[in-house]
Amino acid sequence: MSDPADQSRRRQWHFDWRLLLFSGLFLPLLIGLGVWQLERAEEKKEQLAQWEQEAVSLSWTDLEAAGLEAGQPVNLSGHFGETSWLLDNRTRDGAPGYEVLTLFFPEQGRPVVVNRGWLQAPRRRDELPELSRPEGEVRLQGRLSEFPEPPVLKDDTREQDEWPRRTQSLSHQQAQAVQADVVGLVLRLSGPGQPGAYRADWAPDLMGPQTHYGYALQWFSLAAALVILTVVASYRKTGANDDNDNG
Repeated sequence: MSDPADQSRRRQWHFDWRLLLFSGLFLPLLIGLGVWQLERAEEKKEQLAQWEQEAVSLSWTDLEAAGLEAGQPVNLSGHFGETSWLLDNRTRDGAPGYEVLTLFFPEQGRPVVVNRGWLQAPRRRDELPELSRPEGEVRLQGRLSEFPEPPVLKDDTREQDEWPRRTQSLSHQQAQAVQADVVGLVLRLSGPGQPGAYRADWAPDLMGPQTHYGYALQWFSLAAALVILTVVASYRKTGANDDNDNG
């Protein structure tokens, strides 16, 4: 036979106002953050669809007039200029190299700096890689991004007279010193198949809808975990000896 004392011991709901207050404060917050991420995902889907449509239907000058944004896809025709910067200290697969940024002159509208991708550096530090560029008019596809300017570190690269020019970073102001009317964003080529591209296989830096869906799942998972832990912690094994226990 089982012990009557054991039979009297059972799990009962134990009201703990501190635990319920904690859960009551944080549960709406977690759910609200999840809903907000879902809303951001829908907004980003609509924005991307609009950008894709504009890239096909609007000219470069129309896109400029509407306002350019980082992450925006762009198609434009024009020709490469002779001015190129070599963005230093860029490695791929453990090999040192440069990202090649070249001025591009559209058929109409202001010029833009084009990031053509990564190029391996020569073995000797005092040598620069030989650059080539397509002759005549080409059509490019890419996505706009910020200038590669570090937010904290200051670039102490000295100005050089020859081109291409090696640099640790490139700000819009530096580009304007060479081409005054250059736009304030860089065009990253969409892939190595683009005219004039080198190794243009970088990871996209645009936060797309899937990223927001992932964040929403995390917040909802935390909310579910909070509910489960609150319910489990609110049940305690009680008996004759602890009926008067207030926690």
